[in-house]
Parts: sequence; structure tokens; C-alpha cells
Amino acid sequence: MEKYKRQIELFFELKNSPESTRKSMRRRINDFLFYVEVVLEIEIDEVAFEDIQGYILHLKRDRKLSPGTINNCISSIKFFYTYVLEKTWNPIKVPRMRRGKSFPVIPPREQVYALLEGTNNLKHKAILALIYGSGLRVSEVARLKISDIDSQGMRVRVQKTKHDTNRYTILSEASLLVLREYFKAYHHRSFSKNDWLFKGQKQENHITVKSIQNTFLKIRERLNLDTAISAHTLRHCFATHSLEDGIDPVHIQHMLGHKRVATTVAYLHMTSKSLMGIKSPLDQPRGKN
Repeated sequence: MEKYKRQIELFFELKNSPESTRKSMRRRINDFLFYVEVVLEIEIDEVAFEDIQGYILHLKRDRKLSPGTINNCISSIKFFYTYVLEKTWNPIKVPRMRRGKSFPVIPPREQVYALLEGTNNLKHKAILALIYGSGLRVSEVARLKISDIDSQGMRVRVQKTKHDTNRYTILSEASLLVLREYFKAYHHRSFSKNDWLFKGQKQENHITVKSIQNTFLKIRERLNLDTAISAHTLRHCFATHSLEDGIDPVHIQHMLGHKRVATTVAYLHMTSKSLMGIKSPLDQPRGKN
């Protein structure tokens, strides 16, 4: 087992994988190895495709995991099988699960404003304002440093994000006002620009994603809003409302950090067509040719 762990850690170092990737892959591989050694009671290097198939069915039937989560597990198992065990992978034996397409709920702008005003806590208000006003992921806003806020250029620097990329996005004027209030209340004069913008319970740590999500759920419950709305919904709203406001999809793509513009254009399905000047033929004046 230790030999396998050393091989995995060597790969991470050679590839310079972000810590978030390392952590998730370690967890998935360890879960699989526990199943092989403890449940199946076989040696790791003797694992066969039938064993992997059984594990995938266990994830689906017993643990009730989503197709997307199971596909992530398959990717981790494939990495272990090919890189560590040096065996040939057969995608026909272990196909990736088909994922059903679903659109997120996009609340009207009035509800978004209500969510942003749904707390008197300046820290929470600043976090939610940045997610919606700049299109940030929850994990991205949690890891912002003071130096990432550029009030002169009115932009936010987002570093080491999903796919280990960096980007800039816009800083909302409304967000900046809330941030200034928050900063005066929460940060002392002896701060460093490398300090976390939103600190956790321990001053040396940033706020956790779970903490932000739990705060959002309390606000949502208090406002009696759709339970399908989450903190990440605010990022979806940024993209959708920007399209409705006529912003070029390419600009939105760069601000969101999407690899492909097609991912951004998909938000067109969620826009309010009436706000984009589109009318139903039933609402057109009658008698037109």
C-alpha cells in the first residue's frame, strides 16, 4: 500500500497538481482500495474489471451517488489502474455513466436582490455580493486574498481556480461599497495584502465553502425561496442576467473562466426572452403577413 501511495504522490508532484485535485483523488482511490481489500478480500494487483464493475454498481445502487460523481470515481480508478498498476484500461468494460441534462433554477432579479439583502452580517453580505456581482464560484470567493481586490481597476483576480487556471473578472460598484464597510469592521490596520479576505474561525485559515453554503441555506429558508436555489445559483444568475443585458458571450466566458464559449452560450436557455426583446408570435399584432 505504501508503495502505491508513493507512486501517486510522485505523479502529483511531477504534474504539479493542485491540492484540491490531490485531495479528491486520494479519497476516491482510498475508498476503492478499501472495497477491494476489505470487502472483496483480494490483493490490489489482482483486481479485475469484474471487481471494478461491482464497485461501480455499489456506488450507484447502495450509495446512491449521482452519475457525475460516479464518473469522477471512474476517472480516479482508471488513473490508479493504468499509472500505478500499469495495466491496460478497457473503456467498454467500464463505461462512463450517461448524465441527464438539467437546467438550474434562475430566480428573478428581485429574489436575487432579496437574497443579497437577507442578512445584516457584513461578511456574509460581501461574500454573496461578490458571487453574484463578479460571477465567482463559492470556492473562489472563499479563497480570495485582500490583494485580489483591485478597486482602482474595478476587477477581481481569481487565482488557481478550476482546471488550475487564473483569470480576472469585474468588480461591481455595489460589491465594492459593501466590501469597504466589511473591511473597516473586520480587518485591523496591521493587515497584510496576502491575508485572506474572508477569514475562517481560525485566523490563519480562510472561510470554508461549507460555511458559506450553510449561511446561504439559512437566508433562503428565511425568505421561503425555492429549495433548488443554492449559493452557486448566484453564479448562474450572473451569467444569465449578463446575457439578458446584452453582454457579449465571449466576455462572459472570460469572466466565468469557462474553457469553451459553448458552455457560456448554454445560459441562453435560461434567459428571460422578454428581456431580450423576443416576443411570442401569439403576441404579435394580428393581420400581419
